[in-house]
This record gives sequence, structure tokens and C-alpha cells, in this order.
Amino acid sequence: MAKYELKTKKNEASVEDFLNSVSDETKRSDSFKILSMMQKASKSKPKMWGSSIIGFGDLHYKYASGQEGDWFKVGFSPRKQNLTIYMHCEKDWKSDLFKKLGKYKTGKGCLYINKLADVDIKILEKIIIKNVNGK
Repeated sequence: MAKYELKTKKNEASVEDFLNSVSDETKRSDSFKILSMMQKASKSKPKMWGSSIIGFGDLHYKYASGQEGDWFKVGFSPRKQNLTIYMHCEKDWKSDLFKKLGKYKTGKGCLYINKLADVDIKILEKIIIKNVNGK
């Protein structure tokens, strides 16, 4: 099967300019903290994906169906509703780490938190590191 062409693509837009444009002060501050956590965990520089997602590292995926494409290892977006964290660990949603995290919701490949004050930052860091390392 041919490589899947994503609409959301990595680009050279400024991550810092994007985050500085976030109007909600708490969300902006939390975003810079998540940026630091993910950069440290991934040992990668942040890149904009589309106009509102920040991704770290490169990941080539291939599904059983044969569909394949390129994405990032871990990323996030300061959405209006919440901070959306993109991960590849859906199988771990019920793990002990997530039980200790605090207030959050999940979706397919996404962790949703309203603000960092709602979660245990040290646990979130462990989850991000685990996701980056694929363990």
C-alpha cells in the first residue's frame, strides 16, 4: 500500500511565536513547561506540524493494513478546550502511571488535560519519557 499523505505536515514556522500567541496566560505558561519536558525527553528540537501542533522526533509508522506514514514521537497542542498531548501509548491508558496522573481524559492517541495544576507533573514526565522510548 502507498504511503499515506497527511494533511498536517511538519514545517518551519516558529514554535516560540506560536506559543507566545496563546492568549490564555495559564495555558501559555503550561505549554512552555510541556515544551521543555518533551524536548528533554525526546532529545529533539520542537517542530510545528500544521498551524497548531508541536511535535518532537520522527516516527515512521506502518499499520497491519499496510498504510504507513511519518509523524512525530510525542507532541502537544494548546487547544482552546484543553492541552492535547499526542502519544503512542493507548495500550497503557489503564497503567499505574495513568492511575496516579490526576485529572485527565483520553482519546485515540491523545491525552487531554485542562491545566498542569490538575496533574502530577513528575508522573506526566514519566509518561512522556516512556512514550518517547516506546516502552
